[in-house]
Amino acid sequence: RGSARTGLFSLFSYQGGALQARNMGISRDSLHKRRSTGGKKPAWHKKRKYELGRPAANTKLCGSGVHPLVRQVRCRGGNRKFRALRLDSGNFSWGSEALTRKTRVLDVVYNASNNELVRTQTLVKSAIVQIDAAPYVQWYQQHYSVGIGRKAKEGVVEAELAKQSKHTERKIAKRCETRTLDQVLADQFTTGRLYASITSRPGQCGRVSGYILEGKELEFYLKKMQKKKAAKAVAV
Repeated sequence: RGSARTGLFSLFSYQGGALQARNMGISRDSLHKRRSTGGKKPAWHKKRKYELGRPAANTKLCGSGVHPLVRQVRCRGGNRKFRALRLDSGNFSWGSEALTRKTRVLDVVYNASNNELVRTQTLVKSAIVQIDAAPYVQWYQQHYSVGIGRKAKEGVVEAELAKQSKHTERKIAKRCETRTLDQVLADQFTTGRLYASITSRPGQCGRVSGYILEGKELEFYLKKMQKKKAAKAVAV
């Protein structure tokens, strides 16, 4: 009873004759942690300003009709962090084509650390998301004069690319000599959605940046997602 009562009153303090809750700050220090052998470390100093921590941003993917929200946080030394609370788009690069475009983030599909972050549509570093393929399809059509995606199947692209000068035709023919497109990636362009990995920290820099998955890395994550779907189907 005595120890429980002491622990309870340590969370509160008397101010002006009234019992008030004491603010329990988030700390990033290691003084409160035990040694590797299991022994306790003596608390030889109190908390320091440079050891403080802040609540996680838990940046959410916002849908249509909801505006993105980024808050500015004043940090130690007058520096600033940009805490993204809601985002709907970001800059994603296509590595094999050395191309970066701003595009919409459509869905969070996989997270190696926690499935709960997928369910709650939380944008964090290394999360696998689906992005809109339209800006990349438009560039590919213009750069190589080759249609990919839904329009290519319908035969719309060939009609759009019929009118070109001789100089443009020679230039594009030179580009097409080294053109390669992975079949798995081409199939994704047909659906209008691409898998991408987030490389930025939205809770720190206030934006989502990343790259399109290709090659072995894309195969790896596709297997992971298929395995997850299969396990879910068995559980149901």
